[in-house]
Formats: sequence, structure tokens, C-alpha cells
Amino acid sequence: MYNYLLPIVLLLASNVFMTFAWYGHLKFTDRPLWIVILVSWAIAFFEYCLQVPGNRIGYRVYNPAQLKTIQEIITLAVFVAFSTFYLGAEIKWNHLVGFALIVAAAFFIFLD
Repeated sequence: MYNYLLPIVLLLASNVFMTFAWYGHLKFTDRPLWIVILVSWAIAFFEYCLQVPGNRIGYRVYNPAQLKTIQEIITLAVFVAFSTFYLGAEIKWNHLVGFALIVAAAFFIFLD
């Protein structure tokens, strides 16, 4: 069970760092771009410290397509929460339908 759950936890945590690295600066558009790039890279370092072991451990029990699918579903879930609560963006019905279709696609990836 450890090998199934730990990768998901690590990928979830790495996605939080990734989302802040990629989109967190959008709240601070008055900052110079070079500072934003350096801060984003610093944050992304911690993303990789979690993502790489998450994928390596996950590869013991998931195939590459399944690992990537898990990553994408986590990315969408984290992004929806981030964009809503941190950036104040509105999630519309068509976004939710699109995300639901991606989740439906994930169902087929996990069929063996």
C-alpha cells in the first residue's frame, strides 16, 4: 500500500510547489521579471525534490502512462484550488466539464 500512496502524496506536494513557481508571480506583476524567474526557479527546486522520488517510487507499481495521468489529475485539482483561492479566478462550468473529461480519460488509462 505504501508504494501506491506515497507517490501520490509526493506528487501532490510537488504540484503545490510547481503551481506557485509557475503561477504565483501573477499576483505580483509589478516585480521585475528577472526576480520572478529566480524566485520561481528556487521554488521549483523543491518541486523536483518531491516529484523525482514520487515518480521513482511510483514506477514500482504504476506504468509510465499511469504515473503521468496521476500527475495530470493532481495538477488540475491543485490548479483549480490555487486559481480560485489564491488568484481569485472564477471556475466556470465549461472548465469543470473539460476537467471531468480529462478525469474520464484517466479512467481508461487505468484499465488493464
